[in-house]
Amino acid sequence: MPVDHYENFPVASVLLPRRLRRPIEVIYAFARSADDLADEGEVAAEQRLAALQHYCEQLEAIGRGETPAEPLFQRLAVVIREHDLPLSLFHDLLDAFSQDVVKTRYADFGELVQYCRRSANPVGRLLLHLYGRATPHNLALSDGICTALQLINFWQDVAIDWQKQRVYLPQEDLQRFGVTEAQIAAGQVNPAWQALMRFEIERTRKLLQAGAPLARVLPGRMGLELRMIVLGGERILKKLWDVQGDVFTQRPVLKAGDWLYMLSRACWPAWPGKP
Repeated sequence: MPVDHYENFPVASVLLPRRLRRPIEVIYAFARSADDLADEGEVAAEQRLAALQHYCEQLEAIGRGETPAEPLFQRLAVVIREHDLPLSLFHDLLDAFSQDVVKTRYADFGELVQYCRRSANPVGRLLLHLYGRATPHNLALSDGICTALQLINFWQDVAIDWQKQRVYLPQEDLQRFGVTEAQIAAGQVNPAWQALMRFEIERTRKLLQAGAPLARVLPGRMGLELRMIVLGGERILKKLWDVQGDVFTQRPVLKAGDWLYMLSRACWPAWPGKP
């Protein structure tokens, strides 16, 4: 389970209650398709922003009680109304996707976390609303997990994002550790890069572990699914640490042994803790 953008979303997982698989598939289709619009690098920024604005208009129509003409939004309207899902969370996602079209650098960690608040946290919050477990405490724990998963995605995809002319590593951190964008372009792994990546990995691990107790609070299959997701994040962080942040030659991938380890810990959760 590489921690890809939106691949953390447990799409139709057999671990989930059957009644939730269809709603989750619909929400995923919305998020995935909108994210793809933002990432269409060959299309002019103005066109991508216009396409995302169309998604916003469809959400507003749903909010007014109207039935959109397009099948995706028809299905989404049913899910939103049946489960009383907050429209603001969908708008947050679209706002983050629109930001990706025009913003390619982040000054500091706080600015990056604010992006994660809209690009990743709504996913966990929507799931908690579907589960009927959207208490303030659970929502806060979920935000920690989702922000951490988004950051893991950034750290493992530094080279991929560079090809899209994006750098999610905070500029403040690059300067602090003496790493330049030219070094990223060259895929150069030296002591400065290793120190930077260790810093980001450890900071992200703390966020993930802070939210991890949510996976022991949620009952049954929902808790098991979340434990697998959190443990997947932990394993990716460990792999990043073990290669000293060299994401240029070996992107982390979970193998059969990782899956067995994760499943055993998810079923008998004497965790969180460092992997």
